[in-house]
Amino acid sequence: MMKKVAIVTVLTLIFAAVASFILIQVLIYKSGKVVDINELIAKDIDYVIILGAALWDDRPSPTLHNRLVVAYGFVKENDVKIIATGGLGEGDTITEAEGIKRFLEYKGIDEERIYKDEISTSTFENLKNAKTIIRDIDDREDIKILIVTSDFHIFRSKLIARRLGFTAFGLPAETPASTRNRMVLRECFAVLNTVLFDW
Repeated sequence: MMKKVAIVTVLTLIFAAVASFILIQVLIYKSGKVVDINELIAKDIDYVIILGAALWDDRPSPTLHNRLVVAYGFVKENDVKIIATGGLGEGDTITEAEGIKRFLEYKGIDEERIYKDEISTSTFENLKNAKTIIRDIDDREDIKILIVTSDFHIFRSKLIARRLGFTAFGLPAETPASTRNRMVLRECFAVLNTVLFDW
């Protein structure tokens, strides 16, 4: 009898794990779908938060470059404040936030629109520190933010942002094919970590 109960318990746990994995994959996919820029413009976004990614020799990696191209497409047409996030990576001489700022300035975005969070090392810290920056310059309630990050990363980023009290929207950037499968798999475990621990 005990053996039968143990087998049923193990099979139930396996089923739950597989079902959870599939559900998370579906949520990641749906959240990362391409969005209509005009629909986002109609949301009256207050701040654009660009989540950092690796630099290569102090230049944006392909992942970060894709995020910046998408972000620039939005901020060049919308006079909103921008928060660049990301700390100092191993071997870098500038922070990810500074790399973001330099890219946008090179593209003609006024530096006075750009604020930097240069100490964060995770998505949770990115958004928590962005909230601190916003609260220092804006005392309004129901702040609407647009998070620019990779497509696989939109779901978790919006989940964290909403927990922090934002009305959050996402603008996904395409993930380079060379890293996509690895990043999506890793993101599934990151979502579980966020659900359990990022409070």
